[in-house]
Amino acid sequence: MAGNSQRKGAIRKTGTKKGAVVGSGGQRRKALEGKGPTPKAEERPGHKAYRAANAATKRDQARQKKADRPELIAGRNPVVEALRADVPGTALYVALNIDIDDRVNEAVRLAGDKGISVLEIPREELDRKTGRAMHQGLGLQVPPFEYAHPDDLMQAARDSGSTPLFVALDGVTDPRNLGAVIRSAAAFGAQGVLLPERRSAGMTAVAWRTSAGTAAKLPIAVATNLTRQLRAWASDGLMVVGLDADGTVDIDSLDLAADPLVIVLGSEGRGLSRLVRETCDATVSIPMAAGVESLNASVAAGVLLAEVARRRRITGRA
Repeated sequence: MAGNSQRKGAIRKTGTKKGAVVGSGGQRRKALEGKGPTPKAEERPGHKAYRAANAATKRDQARQKKADRPELIAGRNPVVEALRADVPGTALYVALNIDIDDRVNEAVRLAGDKGISVLEIPREELDRKTGRAMHQGLGLQVPPFEYAHPDDLMQAARDSGSTPLFVALDGVTDPRNLGAVIRSAAAFGAQGVLLPERRSAGMTAVAWRTSAGTAAKLPIAVATNLTRQLRAWASDGLMVVGLDADGTVDIDSLDLAADPLVIVLGSEGRGLSRLVRETCDATVSIPMAAGVESLNASVAAGVLLAEVARRRRITGRA
């Protein structure tokens, strides 16, 4: 036909660019391309490891927030004991209209002598400040504790001119045990105490009071990673000795006592963690009478530290 040059049977193409063909346009090839390495479990929202890591972060943040706030020692006897022990206080709160006795009078007098503000407040406000603890009308506010760096402990040992002796705590979560360990460490010549950043008691008002004020005189440091810090000290020449019920030696055979030393105390029940135990040069046990339960961390620390101090006096390396 005139005017129709299209060949019979040919497919007519409309609305397409020259050379274009119908197909996937390369989309199938792109779909087959990899999306990179699979993220770690703790980086994938919805994974239980992600949720656990998130929860741990929130706990650490909450703990840090709490650590930044002042705490109150509550109760007449605890407040008087803390003031006698020179626990640093920033304010003494006395509830209005309480019965005055010798302990209240002594607390007010000691606070005045130390330059601590004495403030009278309604009982309801003191209830709130102490978390409704049994305060008996008295509360002593103590400031947030300022922790040292682990390097500060080594410097304290050098400044003392004595053979280094440190105490490290592995999972001790009771603040009363922590305070008692600090008190024993100071009494037997240690130059500092090391705490792990996680799973450990901190210097709360309870720990302050139990330490009988020695926490103000002895450096207390925090390690981001306890095992790593112990290894660093080992490379600096310190011997690492863990206190363990199934120790490789007993306290009577501890020949390392006079050497530069860090004593590691485990938690009650679990004892030393696996990585910390593997870091120790030796583990030591305390012989006990049959049928007697194991000692708690603070008592065991006192026994071992007393033996170390005795051996150092004998060898002249105190």
